[in-house]
Amino acid sequence: MDGVLLLLIGLVFLLTSISCLAVNKKQRDVVLDRLHIRRRRASGARTPPRSLSPGKKIPAAAAAVSPTYQDIFPPSRRAALAEIETDLPTILNKPLSELVTPPAKSRIACIPLDVDLKNLESTCYTATEFSNEEINALGDFPDYAGLSGIPLPEPYTTFDITKAQPRPYRPLRWSYHQTMSLTKLEPDWWLELESTYVKRIQQRQGLYAKYGDHVLDHLPGSELACKELMEMCVQFLCARYPQYFRLDRENMTFHNDILHTYTDLKKTHPLHVLLNNVPEDFAIMLRNPETGFYHFRAGVICSSLGWDLGTKMGLRLHEIHAPIPDYKEKMQFSMDRYFAKKPTDKAIQRGSWGLEIDEPLYMPPGDPHTDHRDVQHADLDLSRIHLRVDWQTLRRLPLSGAIIFNFKALFTPVEKFREEPYIPALLLKVLREGKKSIMEYKSTWHTEHVVIPAMEEFAKEQIEKGWVPADWEPHTLEESPWFPGWEEKWRREQDF
Repeated sequence: MDGVLLLLIGLVFLLTSISCLAVNKKQRDVVLDRLHIRRRRASGARTPPRSLSPGKKIPAAAAAVSPTYQDIFPPSRRAALAEIETDLPTILNKPLSELVTPPAKSRIACIPLDVDLKNLESTCYTATEFSNEEINALGDFPDYAGLSGIPLPEPYTTFDITKAQPRPYRPLRWSYHQTMSLTKLEPDWWLELESTYVKRIQQRQGLYAKYGDHVLDHLPGSELACKELMEMCVQFLCARYPQYFRLDRENMTFHNDILHTYTDLKKTHPLHVLLNNVPEDFAIMLRNPETGFYHFRAGVICSSLGWDLGTKMGLRLHEIHAPIPDYKEKMQFSMDRYFAKKPTDKAIQRGSWGLEIDEPLYMPPGDPHTDHRDVQHADLDLSRIHLRVDWQTLRRLPLSGAIIFNFKALFTPVEKFREEPYIPALLLKVLREGKKSIMEYKSTWHTEHVVIPAMEEFAKEQIEKGWVPADWEPHTLEESPWFPGWEEKWRREQDF
């Protein structure tokens, strides 16, 4: 009887094991390898195809398979150690030739998404292949220009904060469809200051005092990226505007002569350094080593419209962009792939735009100002309508491997378009013929009853003055995101 019972138990165990192996590929492969049984080799390629033909339907089975990125990394930046001045080799007792060579386990022993580098007990690596020991050895304010491959800006010694105007970004395109419209970052203009600087910093501080972690927050594991971003911003400001900013390395204080403040960098959280000194919004995206996808883990966001940092924190890239028309169908695949492979030395810039009544900087969900978007006010005056441009940049930090999305809101009265060749006609084209879902997302309707007649008048005047040919068909300008003659006009307005 005992023998029969043992036989039945054995059969049940055998059938259960076979069932598990049938559905669990990883366990099945391990068993077959140990038994030295040959099988068909699975493809090792996890990179999604470069493009899919829009004219062909994707098979249902293929469409159901989500691309994976856990084996996809950005280019290593270890070779940059040979180009920067550092005593790192001495500290780690390793020759430089060994340091610039990626260790065998750098793509396996990844720093977890939610762990502070200081709490690591073993050697782990960032997405750009720097270990926690090496990052600690580099210390505060290393040569980020050398590490990233993006040079520091040229000093802007003629800059006057009281007169400075933002460059006149007009990111209008036709034919208009939903794309990222990326161009190469201009290193001198990563962070741009202008005459509203003091007002904006005060406004942002007020928003933090009122909304707290809905405008500034950070999740565990973002500590290194926050510090690295702050140090890069401080280095940039000191290099670009030396007449206004200074870093005291010995005492670790940052001096701001516009605001007449100094900041103890050892006692102030990096995001608060940014909040109190840089009029830009920053979103820090970190790679999840378990999936290869990027998550929003820290940031300062004081310029959002219809959302706030609290509604996006922790989300993946496609979840953040869910409200954007056509994002899932046209951009999700390519953007996930772009983030997975993005190098540190290939930073980009772009602009998005909308039309607003007055200058709403921050409109979280439920903000009363959003009510304007539901009504075409009969008494609305053209002087209250502004083009809002969110000028954005995207770059990867060299040490943490974090991807930084930063932007600032710039407001221009649409009345100024009267003196800007081609802009009225181009804006008219987009407002009249732009894709319905995209224009609804931009929420321009509440201003169109005033803006369209004004742009018609301005466009006609520009033809009469000979600024624009009578037969010109609106299309994206060669000077985009600006307009012909923009720089001379811009400098004249600042008395340069």
